[in-house]
Amino acid sequence: MIKKVILSACLLISFVSFAQQGTASPYSFFGIGDVRFKGTLENRSMAGVAVEQDTIHLNLENPASYASLIQTTFTVGGTFATSNLKTSTQSEKAQRSTFDYLALGIPMGKFGASFGLIPVSSVGYKIRNDNSATEGATSSQLDGKGGVNKVYFGLGYKITKGWNIGADAQYNFGKITTTSVEAVTGVQNGTAEVNTSEISGMAFSFGTMYQRKIYKKISMFSSLSYSFASNLNSDNTRVISVQGDPDPYVADVEPTELKLPNKLSIGLGVGEARKWLIGANMTFQGEGQLRNFYNTADNISYEKYSKFALGGYYLPNYNSFTSYMSRITYRAGLKYEKIGLIVNNESIKDVGMSLGVGVPIPQSFSNVNFGIEFGKRGTVSSNLVQENYVNFSLSFSFNDKWFVKSKFQ
Repeated sequence: MIKKVILSACLLISFVSFAQQGTASPYSFFGIGDVRFKGTLENRSMAGVAVEQDTIHLNLENPASYASLIQTTFTVGGTFATSNLKTSTQSEKAQRSTFDYLALGIPMGKFGASFGLIPVSSVGYKIRNDNSATEGATSSQLDGKGGVNKVYFGLGYKITKGWNIGADAQYNFGKITTTSVEAVTGVQNGTAEVNTSEISGMAFSFGTMYQRKIYKKISMFSSLSYSFASNLNSDNTRVISVQGDPDPYVADVEPTELKLPNKLSIGLGVGEARKWLIGANMTFQGEGQLRNFYNTADNISYEKYSKFALGGYYLPNYNSFTSYMSRITYRAGLKYEKIGLIVNNESIKDVGMSLGVGVPIPQSFSNVNFGIEFGKRGTVSSNLVQENYVNFSLSFSFNDKWFVKSKFQ
């Protein structure tokens, strides 16, 4: 079954990943946009906790996990996101449907490999300042779209029964376009400025995972991953035009070198494999250098990113033959996140809760996962925007044995 769905899914998702506008957040104006969660829905439903060496689910946050796979795993996921954007005086609603990831994991004895496509960040905002009722006043609109994606290849190795190591390489690529239009009431022609950045660059990370039994069936799980600081090359263009003028002005803009900061993630957990887990995860990231030529402002600065998450799952009886409900996995998590952005001297924070279920597909190790995430980002203080969001997510994880030689008697 897995072989039949991969090709069509790859073609569809490859198109969607370039066409989608994956966020409606005004905070996506800054840096390389709204940085996306890069794990699977199974881990996202636990607020990002990913410490167990899962044998049938991909863990995209630590390449050491690939060595624990026992079946070839193909996974794909997407989200329908709704948000209420509000200031101290007004509010607006927004909706987006996004592609989250497409990945394949392949077991190879003590080794395990994985490759796939994952959105890194999204830009998507529309800001209006309408003063058309006042003679001589300036009205403006600012639109942004695009983002950064990555393709990756990772390899994990099982050193001992409970200790894995792994590393992966990623190629980041994408395009960000911003359009600014200004018009003066009573003046016939307005002006437009279109800025485009073509972004590309390599990145590398490594990880290790360790687990051991501490009491009867109960085990301790740990995970550590580190992403090295890397550069993104941004080739920039700026086109300025006046309404009605057939010959726009193309400005000479120098390329920009952006710097993605290093990132450290540490996770600890305790539980019974394939039964229950409670875990915590801490992530720390440097400040980086993500200012581009079109998104600098005096009231903006950057700080170190940090995230704290608590989550887990419960699976009543994974091998029950009499009760289908006993084979459903229940997940939950809480998170507190400083996204690394300071606006008007306010540190922007993201606080949320997630819930999810994993529903098995009969007569297989495959499953369908559903998740919902509630949260709040930003604040209405200091003339800022607060985002109250609800995200509905869906993913499929298909498992099968590949490269098995048939035997005949």
